[in-house]
Amino acid sequence: MPKRKVGPVDPNAIPDKPFFKIGEAARLCALKPYVLRYWETEFASIKPQKTRSGQRLYRRRDIEHLLRIRNLLYDQRFTIEGARTRLRELGHDEAAPPPLPPPELDVETMRKIKQALIELIGLVEDP
Repeated sequence: MPKRKVGPVDPNAIPDKPFFKIGEAARLCALKPYVLRYWETEFASIKPQKTRSGQRLYRRRDIEHLLRIRNLLYDQRFTIEGARTRLRELGHDEAAPPPLPPPELDVETMRKIKQALIELIGLVEDP
């Protein structure tokens, strides 16, 4: 089966609504939903909101960002790493956020935690 030719997508065609489900987002970007899910793992800036049931909700700016990525990958033929670099150059945060430092606990708090753990161990060991 011949490969489908993917052309540019018009960012002005995005409907005026606050949220888009993954199927709508995929249709607007002329992509399959699994591609959007994969891009979430490759691009730190793609973080759709999720409902309680785990359904992804994309905002208009998310769709615009997906279209930028799509343009870099499909039209300009960048690799994923090249697209990440180009997005950084354009001012989009593509670096992974630094890990949070561990909370600093004072000696008294540490002593209380230690005592509570000793008491828990005693409860588990003594039937």
